[in-house]
Amino acid sequence: MRVLIADDDPVVREVVRRYLERDGLTVVEAADGPTAAKALAKHDLDLAVLDVMMPPPDGIELCRTVRAVDQDVAIILLTALGEEEDRVIGLSAGADDYLTKPFSPRELALRVAAVLRRIRQPAAGAQPVLRSGAIEVHPGARTARVDGVPVELTAREFDLLAFLLANQQRVFSRSELLAQVWGWNFGDQSTVTVHIKRLRAKLGAAHGIDTVWGHGYAWGRVTAKGAGA
Repeated sequence: MRVLIADDDPVVREVVRRYLERDGLTVVEAADGPTAAKALAKHDLDLAVLDVMMPPPDGIELCRTVRAVDQDVAIILLTALGEEEDRVIGLSAGADDYLTKPFSPRELALRVAAVLRRIRQPAAGAQPVLRSGAIEVHPGARTARVDGVPVELTAREFDLLAFLLANQQRVFSRSELLAQVWGWNFGDQSTVTVHIKRLRAKLGAAHGIDTVWGHGYAWGRVTAKGAGA
């Protein structure tokens, strides 16, 4: 699978490239926004790691540009900015994940692997179709429809929707959703909050995601209290 590393720091690119190549990935490098934009247009990429602070267009602008035309490429943002508002801006732009510098290259490699593992899942197989009202999700084909009309979802948005539909009327805390959908036992829980918001916006009135205050989120009417906050 092919991954883009876009960062103006050559040391960061070199270290991350070595970790990802050890995992058997093909790595494309870019030192600035224009080069990254060309790589995104030229290569058939599975995932892009974009530095928020590189020469413009920066990572967030590139993320918005990609998401306007492509929901399939997974995106992880890197930045030296640590404030929650900055993280939320990046996630709201369509990023699947957000890592603050300085970071562990191995942690980044593990997060990349977790995203790509979902993408690698075979489309064939007798996986049951998930339905709720006007929403229909085909896990094998990784497609979603509302009233028969396809809905463009990012990899994480699709995973989150499929998980909630497969576990209707069960409450999950943000930390549990991070573990079940993202495959992490740690991380920024605002990632879940922003993905829930994006999913609700894309599904419109058809969504069945309920906020269970003090506990988390559930799909559909909750019949019993579930996970802790």
